[in-house]
Amino acid sequence: MDSGVRRRELLREFLRGRRARVTPEQVGLPAAGRRRTPGLRREEVAVVAGVGVSWYTWLEQGRDITVSPEVLDAVATALLLDATERAHLYVLAGLNPPCRAVDSGPTLTPELRNLLDAWGDRPAVLRDRYWNVLACNDIARTVFGYDGPGHNCLITYFTNPRYLGMREVWAAAAPAVVAAYRADTALCPDDPGFRTVTDELASRSPEFAALWSRHDVGTAQQALNALQHPQVGPLYFDTTTLTLTDQPDRHIVLYNPNPAHDTAARLADMPRLRLAPPA
Repeated sequence: MDSGVRRRELLREFLRGRRARVTPEQVGLPAAGRRRTPGLRREEVAVVAGVGVSWYTWLEQGRDITVSPEVLDAVATALLLDATERAHLYVLAGLNPPCRAVDSGPTLTPELRNLLDAWGDRPAVLRDRYWNVLACNDIARTVFGYDGPGHNCLITYFTNPRYLGMREVWAAAAPAVVAAYRADTALCPDDPGFRTVTDELASRSPEFAALWSRHDVGTAQQALNALQHPQVGPLYFDTTTLTLTDQPDRHIVLYNPNPAHDTAARLADMPRLRLAPPA
């Protein structure tokens, strides 16, 4: 079956199911007359959403029609969809999901704290959508020199002497780092938080400014991450970035010692500098 046809079938089933669970009273309509089926009628959804009855009927029937984000938002509001359901509606209608406008906030759950700490003697970092460091384990503070709050992974990569001290590895990875950040900005193109980071970094790093102007895009990949620690020397990590499914604007970056180097032994010998954790 054609994927577009199947997607529209799923859209039809989804809209019917969501419509059936909403009562007229919930959306400010009078519950007039006896109803053969639960939920709203199609014409009632159309009235609440401010769209034509025929258009909404075609949408729910899975016809191949043109839809806009504004109209989908109106339908989602009429059907009382939550953020996850709204994003699902967009996908089934063939559009990119809307940006998650509400930030997950600074709260660090005990489960996330335990996950970071469970990574043990290997660095682990929790960052937000802008790549600001929200939390990390003790060894990450020692490895990267996080001496307080306010660190950003992208800015750190282009300005920290520990990274720049491994010039060959740094230069090889820098284009992919910038391309991954630009891809992240496209998910929320109207969010000024990304612009704040890139404007600051462009003013501090000509290398970043040149790479940013190329408009390359990519994804966060498992890659070699290397830095020159002032006490124990060169450290090489394989990095993996994981997105939290229930907080898609949160990402955990795990750093595993690269087996081709003696990083694990250097970490074991590293003195644990008691730096204050980020607030």
